[in-house]
Amino acid sequence: MMRSRQHHAWVLALLFISGCASLPVINPDTVRPSVRSGQALQLTGAKGPLSAAASKAVLERLKARGTATDIFDRHLALEEAIVGSPLTTGNQVQLLQDGPATYQAMFSAISAAKDHINMETYVLDDDEVGQRFAQALIDKQQQGVQVNLIRDSVGTFSTPAAFFQRLTDAGIHVLEYNPINPLNPLLARREWELNKRDHRKLLIVDGSTAFLGGINISSVYSGGSFMQSSRARARAAESGELAWRDTDLQIRGPVVAELQKLFIATWESQKGDALITKKYFPKPEALGRQVVRAIGSSPDDEYSLIYVTLLSAIANAETSVRLTNAYFAPDPQLLAALKAAAARGVDVRLILPAQTDSWLVFHTGRGYYEQLLQAGVKIYLRRGVVLHSKTALIDGVWATVGSTNLDWRSFLHNRELNAVVLGAEFGAQIQAMFEKDLAESDEVTLETWQRRPLQMRAKEMFARVWEYWL
Repeated sequence: MMRSRQHHAWVLALLFISGCASLPVINPDTVRPSVRSGQALQLTGAKGPLSAAASKAVLERLKARGTATDIFDRHLALEEAIVGSPLTTGNQVQLLQDGPATYQAMFSAISAAKDHINMETYVLDDDEVGQRFAQALIDKQQQGVQVNLIRDSVGTFSTPAAFFQRLTDAGIHVLEYNPINPLNPLLARREWELNKRDHRKLLIVDGSTAFLGGINISSVYSGGSFMQSSRARARAAESGELAWRDTDLQIRGPVVAELQKLFIATWESQKGDALITKKYFPKPEALGRQVVRAIGSSPDDEYSLIYVTLLSAIANAETSVRLTNAYFAPDPQLLAALKAAAARGVDVRLILPAQTDSWLVFHTGRGYYEQLLQAGVKIYLRRGVVLHSKTALIDGVWATVGSTNLDWRSFLHNRELNAVVLGAEFGAQIQAMFEKDLAESDEVTLETWQRRPLQMRAKEMFARVWEYWL
């Protein structure tokens, strides 16, 4: 959310006019009869749906390389039933850590674009990084590559109109998601609630390469988060210019078509101008061995698909739960799922921020630490950076990276986007990244937390009043 979490505060009072939605009560054990009966899952590859035998072989291969887990037998069946988007095989997935590596990969893909570029972002700042992206997109548009850009109205509230006018003048199609009136927010489009935002971060190039995760377009990501020297960390802390720690994925393969569908659906739902005809869905190719599902959630849905599938994954965890998240303000069901997993012997570990750009969310989440610690959940605070990652790893074989925070805003009010990647091979990469962050984190113990100052407890109580709207 970055600095937009802060300027979001100016509309807090107005959000009450939007009405209150609520999260559904989800029981992951309540599975549709067709799924409970053992119906075989069908995967999709570059040439279309795989046969039952081929799908089974792929899943058996994934199971054989991981630890004993119930994920593959129960959770995936439920996920298939509720999410709808297919499990696709033949994908190549690259894990990208922090802004510099991610931006370098993005610029390389943009430079190589031949047909079109579709980009969807929450924040697009008018700073050094934002200007680099603007120029790169304009250059491609002038070369005949059609660029389509969706930008959230609140997330880009501080970006001057002239920035986007320059893009439009170059021929780029720019769509403002759920526009607000900067002079009078009450004059926002009446058919959409003011509180509904597009928090997705997605870049698709030529329908064959996609980037997604938590990274926005801003110079706050200019520095890497893993500083080698303690002196460098101390200087950053003293200056107040902490690096941002975030995670993205670069994906190539059949699942990109599912991400493209989500982009186009958002464009059409916002009544954007007709997209210029391009090769948005090129013939898919098998470029790797990763099994991936794209999951997009929307406040227009009955419930957040990402929320439900995450609850199910935690409920079916057998050995371990590893969550790294920037904004942690759990609802009762997520809280219960984490405590229940720890109670049945699952090793549940959370890496959460030690510093933040969102005071209210920060203290709201801390109000839940004591009961989680009492339940056996282990909590670690990532020091020396602004943590903005949103990742999860269950049993070492079910991993997700995306834009979804563990708070009411992500589960109820935002369009979010995650990718689920199956198998121990990619799971080992997420685990290694988790361990790297863990080494830069401080554990919170129940004893020390119960001795926290009264002033901190007061902040937690105050913040809890606002958690639904944050």
